[in-house]
Amino acid sequence: YVAAVYEHESILSPAPAARVERRSALELMGRNLDIYEQQVLAAARQGAQIIVFPEDGIHGFNFTRSSIYPYLDFVPHSHSGKWNPCREPYLFNDTEVVQRLSCMALKNRIFLVANLGTKQPCERADPGCPSDGRYQFNTNVALAADGALLATYRKHNLYFEGAFDTPAQPDHAFFDTPFAGKFGMFTCFDILFFEPAVNLIRQYNLKQIVYPTAWMNQLPLLSAVEFQQAFATAFNVNILAANIHHPTLGMTGSGIYTPVKSFIYHNMESYGGKLIVAEIPVITADYKTSLEKTPGRVSEKGKEQSPPSFYAEMMYDNFTFVPVWGEKGELQVCANTLCCYLNYQRAVLTDELYALGVFDGLHTVHGTYYVQACALVKCGGLSFSTCGQEVTDATALIDFQLWGNMSTPYIFPLLLTSGITLDFADHMGWKNNHYFLSKNRTSSGLLTAALYGRWYEKD
Repeated sequence: YVAAVYEHESILSPAPAARVERRSALELMGRNLDIYEQQVLAAARQGAQIIVFPEDGIHGFNFTRSSIYPYLDFVPHSHSGKWNPCREPYLFNDTEVVQRLSCMALKNRIFLVANLGTKQPCERADPGCPSDGRYQFNTNVALAADGALLATYRKHNLYFEGAFDTPAQPDHAFFDTPFAGKFGMFTCFDILFFEPAVNLIRQYNLKQIVYPTAWMNQLPLLSAVEFQQAFATAFNVNILAANIHHPTLGMTGSGIYTPVKSFIYHNMESYGGKLIVAEIPVITADYKTSLEKTPGRVSEKGKEQSPPSFYAEMMYDNFTFVPVWGEKGELQVCANTLCCYLNYQRAVLTDELYALGVFDGLHTVHGTYYVQACALVKCGGLSFSTCGQEVTDATALIDFQLWGNMSTPYIFPLLLTSGITLDFADHMGWKNNHYFLSKNRTSSGLLTAALYGRWYEKD
């Protein structure tokens, strides 16, 4: 099928904390929706059957609970499939944004997924009801090619979003399409947690995901395109990921991903939006990726001395590292119950410092979640203290096999190369209770090769 995602540089309110009238909120959102309209038309002309827009693309961000109120639409959460906002605009008040989105879908005969702020009045008797008498949600809507509202999803894992409430129960949201079956839906930070992302995919055996996001890149392990691809690979799904484009805030990185191929956009230099349109295969339940080939032998650890280990901070966590010296070798580094192993050979010795790092513990900055990670990274400079820094360019071509005795089945294989480009492993998978990733010669200089494990039970 042909899919489109749009990385949108949103027109932001100059003073998001100030209270405005509904009329001026609609005027600002209308300017963003004008751009959406052009992009839907452009995508439809290229044959796209579905288009996805980013999180916060219509209203922006940095609101307070009260200042976002005029930007919120009323979208009934339970009327999915029974309401066509474009054809029945009179059914509910304050639905101007969802009406426009519905009409775009209808006019262009395209499925459309977008993110907006919504409100829902609640009864004083409801123990969860906020003191102002309403719930405010960060919401995705999915609209059919005839404009009907198919599904809504209210973000569960909020990322410092004081303007919004968390729904009492996680939404498991999906919708059906004639061209690719069911699509699941979640938002941004959700991708790192069991609920609803993993549970949704598992429970409904979903193979296509739509993913609006407003992601701040954090190298070396959590840049948007890197993790989006890893998620598609780990769960054997297609992901249509639309990010917001605000390079000054570190926000860029969208793509259309299959488990074995990607069409991505990552641009920290220029401004303006970017439409990506690509044709990808529908994954059926029994589709096997080439990543499930039988692996090569996992060699046992040699007896030679490992170089000295050292500590450095990476992703706000205290990693234990060993330097990757010389043109080839075998290394091991351990923390808690996790041991990471690396066999490597460099094509040419460059004067770049690489290190093999391990972390097995609770990550506690900007969210709390348990991580088990084995990571081969390029350091920022030549001293040990630079390992774990954000690096975007590298020249070293390395053949490697990386493996670890991970305690969780949820492993996200990361492989990032110079200029924030993606590469794909030759082999990966489980063997003898170890998860491994191997690659002969990356396509360009290696930035990160990692096994990023999420041990959800220990969150």
